[in-house]
Parts: sequence; C-alpha cells; structure tokens
Amino acid sequence: MNRISTFSIVAYDAAVDAWGIAVASKFPAVGAVVPWAQAGAGAVATQSYANTTFGPEGLDLMSKGRSAQEALNELLANDEERDLRQVGIVDAQGRSATFTGADCFEWAGGKIGENYCVQGNILTGPEVIEQMASTFEGSKKDLPERLLDALLAADQAGGDRRGKQSAAIYVVKPEGGYGGFNDRWIDYRVDDHENPVSRLTEILGLHSLYFGKSPSEEELEIDAAVCEALQQIMQDLGYDIEEVTGEYDQKTQTALRQFIGNENFEERTDFERGRIDQPVYEYLLKKFRG
Repeated sequence: MNRISTFSIVAYDAAVDAWGIAVASKFPAVGAVVPWAQAGAGAVATQSYANTTFGPEGLDLMSKGRSAQEALNELLANDEERDLRQVGIVDAQGRSATFTGADCFEWAGGKIGENYCVQGNILTGPEVIEQMASTFEGSKKDLPERLLDALLAADQAGGDRRGKQSAAIYVVKPEGGYGGFNDRWIDYRVDDHENPVSRLTEILGLHSLYFGKSPSEEELEIDAAVCEALQQIMQDLGYDIEEVTGEYDQKTQTALRQFIGNENFEERTDFERGRIDQPVYEYLLKKFRG
C-alpha cells in the first residue's frame, strides 16, 4: 500500500451549515482517497497509509450522534495498523479531533481549533500546520475560500517535503449541490499538476464566476461601449452580427443569448433589461480579446 502523505484541513461553518476538507499531497489524485463529508453528519480526512473505511464509517458514527473524538476512538480501536494512520474529523456540531500515529513519517502532527482541525505528515516542519491553522482562523471569507487560503498558506510554508502533485476541495451543505438535489456544494480536484494548490484556487474562482451572482451595484448596463465590445467578440466568433454598431437591438440580443448560453452565463445576464454582471463581462473580454 502506498502512503498518502499529505496535509489537510477539515472544518465546519455554522453560519451556512457546511462541512469541508481541503487537501494537498505529493501523490496523484489525493482527492480520490482522503476527503469524506456528509451534510448533517460531519467531515473526515483519512491519510498516511489511508484506511479509506474511516471515511464512510466515521460519517456513519457521527450521523448516529457520536462526537468527533468518540468516532475517532472507535475507528482506531478497530484498526490494528492505527500507528500508520493520520486522521482529522469534525462532527455535526463542529467539534474536532485529530490523530497522528506513532509510525507516521516525520514531520507529522496536527492541531485542533474551534470548528476545525489540521494535520499533515512528511512535512517540511511544524510551521506548515501552524500556518494552515492561523490562516484559517484569521479569514472572514466563505468556507470554501477559507479552506483554500489555509491550504495555500501551508503549501507556501513548505508543505509536503517531497514536492507537489495533487490537491482537492470537498464541501457539503444541505441541498448545496446543483439544483439542490444533493449536498455536494463544492467538489473539485487537481489530480496531477506542478502547482496543484494554485490551480485549485483558480478553479474555485471559476466556480464563483459561473455559479455566483453579483450585487446589483456590480451589474453593467449594456451601453454603447459594452455592446460594441460584445458585438465585436460575437462577430469574430461567427455569430450573426453583420456590423458592430454599439446598438443593443433585437438582433444583437438574439446573438447575445446564443453566445452567453454557449458560455454558460445565462444566470448572470439579464437580456431583457440589458444588464450583464461585471465579472462575467471582464472574463469574456480577457478570454476573447486578451
């Protein structure tokens, strides 16, 4: 069995009733092994010769009312190779527990705090854990951004002493998934990359771009200048724009509906009112006009 040597943070956000894990490692596809979470139950990170049964079994125990520490104790009691394991758990109330087996490769350790725990093995030193914890505690952002900020701080503090390869973030909340049909709010992985944590941060930014919504003050009117820029992009891409006029007429609106639909930004454009969210407009300019 290959060891899953990594650093991770497991956390709960009571404000939105969400649980999540962010993890990175010099190991391919770490997101396929380490993170487990269930809305209303808690979250688990299992690593270092990872016993993947700890994920579903830990969630099952917490869904039945066990605290994070109680669930961790039961998991370890039934594992003869517990000294090889490293585990972080946060339960439904945000109580946390972490364990580092005596046979985990140095540097290895963990820390618990209010609504979170951090842990890692084969690290450059304890500063990795400390930076992850302090960054999370000091952030006022939403849970996914807080998790990745903490992971990035740990990565920049030294991270896995063998190098970098993969990273993942997994966050759940009730009806948080697409269409509200499941609890999978955020679920992104970078399975093999020279700078996986930075790439994962970029991907989370794309999630916000596609699924977020700007406040009304960030909506742009499709005035002559904005319209002209959009018409030029659409004309270059072969949409039915014969002339760039800067006039938001019916033909332009029809073409814009097709263009925005193909780019998956329908939720961030009001065609009838002639409005587009500023981050989307800026993204389109950068993507198609450089």
